[in-house]
Amino acid sequence: MNASIIIPVRNGSATIADCLRALLKQDFDARYEIIVVDDGSTDDTASIVKRFKGVKLIRQKPSGPAIARNTGAKNAKHEIVVFTDADCIPEKDWLKEMLKPFANPKVVAVQGAYRTRQRSLIARFVQTEIEYRYNKMLRSKAIDWIGSYSAAYRKRIFLREHGFNEKFPKASGEDPELSYRLQKKGYKLVFNPKAIVYHRHPKSLIHYLRKKFQHAYWRILLYRMHKEKAVSDSYTPQALKAQIGMLGLAILFAILSPFNNLFAFASLFALFLMLLFMLPFTFFALKRDFLIGLITPAVLFLRDAAFLFGLALGFISLYIRSNQVQ
Repeated sequence: MNASIIIPVRNGSATIADCLRALLKQDFDARYEIIVVDDGSTDDTASIVKRFKGVKLIRQKPSGPAIARNTGAKNAKHEIVVFTDADCIPEKDWLKEMLKPFANPKVVAVQGAYRTRQRSLIARFVQTEIEYRYNKMLRSKAIDWIGSYSAAYRKRIFLREHGFNEKFPKASGEDPELSYRLQKKGYKLVFNPKAIVYHRHPKSLIHYLRKKFQHAYWRILLYRMHKEKAVSDSYTPQALKAQIGMLGLAILFAILSPFNNLFAFASLFALFLMLLFMLPFTFFALKRDFLIGLITPAVLFLRDAAFLFGLALGFISLYIRSNQVQ
């Protein structure tokens, strides 16, 4: 089974070379090609890619990663299209592991896994958070979430279903949106945790919170397209939604507290419930990385706040755009 590896990139000069070196050294018996889609880089990304013999470079005006990935898939010559990101370094057997599940003809898409070699506290926290979600996926009978950092699809079906949704202008929800569509049509999606790419997670708290805010902002559009997934999917812990809900109630009750003291108690009780919903992940983190477990409640509180405000702004923005269209 042959594969086409597609990497969208914009201004990835600091990381793209490491990614391509790892891809060119894959332990893979069949044929594979590497396609880099330069999404309007203004640095020397393109010149770096050109140094790698055999790597195909496609250049386009800045259009976003969804369009870049779709462009790569349309130009792919093999039956399986495999995606990763320019800031990922795949393991030597990554491609082999990504294609193994396709031995089952019912499998249409495969999700790989993140790891990191970073030692900063926030990067370790992010990795622990991701592994907690992976545990949820492994317990699921079927998955409906595939992240494009390590994703593979049967090209025929990928193109027939029109690939990633190009309404998402940033890396913000186009990959779960495709996953939801495929799963709802009855296609089989699987998770292979042995298909590993090493990633550079956010190193600073501000960078991490900014990413969570952005993801939440675009999640409104995602949930507008797939309302039932706002309730449950195979990747998002229910405790996360409960935490955000309790924080929202705590803020609302705090605003109302000047009118009645009961609202002040209700606000404190909502914060207490929020803390209770943090406990499962906190205990998980303590077992994996004791220091990360110690900072988990504080980081979760800030994460939930960033997510709540991202959702609020996303809802307001979508409401304004909808009224303008009308």
